[in-house]
Amino acid sequence: MKQCKRCLYTENHPLNITFDDEGVCSGCRVHEEKFTLDWSEREEKLRTLLESYRNTDGMSYDCIVPVSGGRDSYYIVHLLKNVYGMNPLLVSYNKHYNTHVGIRNFQYLKTIFDCDTLQMVVQPQKVKKITKSTIKHLGSIYWHVLAGQSVFPVQCAVRFKIPLIIWGVHQGIDQVGMYSHTDEVEMTRRYRKEHDLMGYEAEDLLALDTDLTQNDLIQYVYPHDKEIEKVGVRGIYLGNYIPWDTKKQHEEMIEKYGYETLSQQRTFDTYNDVDCVHYSGLHDFIKYTKFGYAKATDHACREIRWGRLSRDVALELVNGYEGILPSDTRYLLEWLEMSEEELFTCLAPFQKKEVKSPSIRYSPEPPKECRFTLTSSKAPSVKEEGYTLLEKGYYP
Repeated sequence: MKQCKRCLYTENHPLNITFDDEGVCSGCRVHEEKFTLDWSEREEKLRTLLESYRNTDGMSYDCIVPVSGGRDSYYIVHLLKNVYGMNPLLVSYNKHYNTHVGIRNFQYLKTIFDCDTLQMVVQPQKVKKITKSTIKHLGSIYWHVLAGQSVFPVQCAVRFKIPLIIWGVHQGIDQVGMYSHTDEVEMTRRYRKEHDLMGYEAEDLLALDTDLTQNDLIQYVYPHDKEIEKVGVRGIYLGNYIPWDTKKQHEEMIEKYGYETLSQQRTFDTYNDVDCVHYSGLHDFIKYTKFGYAKATDHACREIRWGRLSRDVALELVNGYEGILPSDTRYLLEWLEMSEEELFTCLAPFQKKEVKSPSIRYSPEPPKECRFTLTSSKAPSVKEEGYTLLEKGYYP
């Protein structure tokens, strides 16, 4: 199998990576743009774009920002509110698999940036029903999260007539170089369906599973093209206008606002996706059995490209983390009232035959220049166990 000579990605990447004559992948080549583009000029384009959507009469919001208690939410809101002076409406899909850390980060985000926020919480009975179906038909415990967090901002944009949605970084650009930053690609229904949703919209699930109803899936239905065109909804990616470095950005947010981090089961990155019990656990293990690589590879490739990690050390880290068996499976089984045998029987048809179940069980430390901060808890008495749907949050 062909593998990039610079990073660790192979030709079986689900986002369709390519390789040049030197054996370097398209993701590494597009990442090189971060060192060569005139980012001052690109940021000026962003400022001009934002200014064209600014609501001058103060009667509405300037834009919509999808947020959570993990990833780049703090940085995006900080940039828009404090640097560019925009008035964003924050919107969030409750993923149900929330960590206590994620809830605290989310509640604190709303407070420190003084922003109005909308959150969609689909009733747990529906989410459980959908998840059982997607496990059986798609081999995924995460479809509802990907569908919900990518559609709710668009639904809000249509409903409240706020045409501009601002996302962080385009996964296809940052990982595999699907486009150049200068293409300035925007969020589309097609990309969402083909890559985020594994080719299945909410309506498609109805055809797969007759036990599901339109009422079960109504919150996951993408608005009609005519509704989107009437409002003029568009979703831009900040990563096309600024040199996106999630590690550096998170460390700035830790220093400025006390963003809380969390040790992850199957990767050395303690900054991203700290709001989800399963993302770097069972969900990542399922990804590994499907495609032969996991989040540790994504994070290692990113750090190789930024020069903070050598390829040899990255490979050692990946071999260690990808071998860790997830400890969070029991939470999903209890939540769904499903047996372990039933779960893995459903997942078996989606696993690649050549992928063996990992047996290594250690977590190597990255080198000092690629170390990720583990912050102290704002609520040390709270145990990080199981899910939390809603809670107040805690402040120091």
